[in-house]
Amino acid sequence: MANKSLVSEAREIRLAIELIHLGARLQLLELETSLSRERLLKLYKELKGVSPPKGMLPFSTDWFITWQPNIHSSLFINIHRYLIEHAQVSGIEAVVKAYQLYLEQMPPAEGEEPLLSLTRAWTLVRFFESKMLTTACCSECGGHFVAHSFDLHDGYICGLCHMPSRAGKTKKAKEVAAASIAA
Repeated sequence: MANKSLVSEAREIRLAIELIHLGARLQLLELETSLSRERLLKLYKELKGVSPPKGMLPFSTDWFITWQPNIHSSLFINIHRYLIEHAQVSGIEAVVKAYQLYLEQMPPAEGEEPLLSLTRAWTLVRFFESKMLTTACCSECGGHFVAHSFDLHDGYICGLCHMPSRAGKTKKAKEVAAASIAA
């Protein structure tokens, strides 16, 4: 870091701060910035007040295919693609901007985490870049949804047009319904 200019170092720190505020994991920070692990740890602790979560990054494409995550992932990846094609942004900047737009459209409930975390969104982009995932066009609504690259996509119907029978029947949904009846 001795040869880096102060301006480029400041940009790296600003990017790290923005990523931490959006919920990035330490591994993502290490891969997307040139800051040392020690500096990133200090920065994370200073901003969040706690050590970063431990554990491996998501590594399976299957999470993005399940019903509700697929809808959120598809929204994010379509925003990301649009920004790449029309807004002259790329790399981590495109991921950050697309994720911010995703959060505007799908804000988490008070005290809740977003269904699609920044780390999962970043991983999703990497899966698309490595051609493990692609989008399939729904034959009913015409929307583009995340799908495995090597699956057959003829006659594909998305999770919005053909909702699973258990959709919305989570424990949380039951608690919200019970609270609204009690009120």
